[in-house]
Amino acid sequence: MTKKNDLIQTSGKRKTAVARATLKKGKGRLIVNSTPIELFKPEFYALRIKEPMILAGNVANEVDINVSVFGGGFSSQTDAVRIAISKALVKHKPNLKQVFLDYDRAMLVSDVRFKEVSKPNSQGQARSKRQKSYR
Repeated sequence: MTKKNDLIQTSGKRKTAVARATLKKGKGRLIVNSTPIELFKPEFYALRIKEPMILAGNVANEVDINVSVFGGGFSSQTDAVRIAISKALVKHKPNLKQVFLDYDRAMLVSDVRFKEVSKPNSQGQARSKRQKSYR
């Protein structure tokens, strides 16, 4: 761990959601947008956020992680938080990198896919266009 204030700051992105995580020495607390992970709803997303902490094992009990996330929806925010936490833990203990990559590569690598932009003359659809009847 670095000596510069003993803080590690990382970020994670998914679609339009951006998460910023701060890791410091502590007792294993995980706080997302000022809410402890135990109170986070929906519970399915809380479990996805906890995955890096579970895989890290005892390392996760030595640090506190505070995450702020904005933009996107529940699922995108969950993935962004998951990436930010994983990156912070890998900076803290580099030997965790291979553990995360073996489990799920998406824990460390952002998914760059976005919704396709709607095209003109397609009534709000991204791909299908109105057919022309003349020839």
